[in-house]
Amino acid sequence: MSNSSTTPLPFIRLFLSPLTRLELAKRLFFKRSTTRGDLVEYVPPSSTTELLDWADLAIIDLSKAGTHEGRKALAEEVVQAMDTQGFFYIVNHGYTVEQTRRMFAVASSTFDDVDSEEKKTFMGKSPAVYEGYKPRQTWQIEQGVTDQIEQYNINHDVRKRKHPHMLRPHLDEIEKFSRHYHIHVLFTILRLMAMGMKLPEDTFVDMHRFEAPGESSVRFMKYYPRSAEEEVQTKNVWLKGHTDIGSITILCSQPISGLQILSRDGVWRYIKHIENALVVNSGDVMQLLSGNFYKPTIHRVIQPPRDQERLERLGVFYFAMAADDVKLASVRAGAASDLEKAQAPTMSDWRKERTERYGTGSMKPSSKEEKVEEEVILGVVVKEYN
Repeated sequence: MSNSSTTPLPFIRLFLSPLTRLELAKRLFFKRSTTRGDLVEYVPPSSTTELLDWADLAIIDLSKAGTHEGRKALAEEVVQAMDTQGFFYIVNHGYTVEQTRRMFAVASSTFDDVDSEEKKTFMGKSPAVYEGYKPRQTWQIEQGVTDQIEQYNINHDVRKRKHPHMLRPHLDEIEKFSRHYHIHVLFTILRLMAMGMKLPEDTFVDMHRFEAPGESSVRFMKYYPRSAEEEVQTKNVWLKGHTDIGSITILCSQPISGLQILSRDGVWRYIKHIENALVVNSGDVMQLLSGNFYKPTIHRVIQPPRDQERLERLGVFYFAMAADDVKLASVRAGAASDLEKAQAPTMSDWRKERTERYGTGSMKPSSKEEKVEEEVILGVVVKEYN
């Protein structure tokens, strides 16, 4: 789609290439504005005005979690949300709009203010761990088309690894964010999920100890617009339908639409933006630990709607995983034998295998399901949905 209709000056259309016009348009309209200290303030783009098929997600109010009775009521809401949609919103989570936007400013600077040579220095050293920068064109999408997703991963122990120079003055902020999302947000979610299964409240919390070795992490992601040809080849899919490899995924809601869930009726529906809400879903690890009580919902990312399709899509996440030494066997009474528990993979085994294989093209078409690719990893069937 041409940007010529949105560029304000005629000479821009006449004398600059389409790519240069796009970059200039982003600087004029969509870029962050005004400085605050050493970071440029992040100003989010407007939400889409298109009429989309939105998923009807429950809204969980964490301000009600301060009492046992409040948590008991919220636990019922979470179980219902997981049964019907598999995703839900969280509000009143303890971070203000300003604090959340500050993290988006840090995320944006992580991509925009670090040059390519320094990014290479801080790329992940192992395919088995999400750490540091993941460059664009790493994962196979469809018909030889690779992704246009850049990401930067920070272990929950923020100072475990070194970071680019521009991030170093902000490590205290990132550490505060990591601890808050792990201890106050994640732990509350895990307590509600345990209560929903009639288990002791800290059953899952004890498996996600903040101080224990593991790869729970803060993640910044940026999706870049693709060419028209690539959109045709991939049918506008930017990230195939999948389930997350970890326990709980917490996404700071952002206004550029593109995230969809596969609803129970087989229809892909968009996740709507709610300012300063969190979008939460469970992953493969919670399915294993809960003995299928909490099943992960398939989700994907597609090209944003027409009024947002040329914008860069910035994301701030907290990806939670169990501690590395946790055995991924069901905690439900009688659901797993002693032998099954002994043979169950550890969190470390699972994340390494899943991370190493993701996006490599190792999956094969399913013999039972149309438009599904699959492979067996540590005895578990893992699928992607085209």
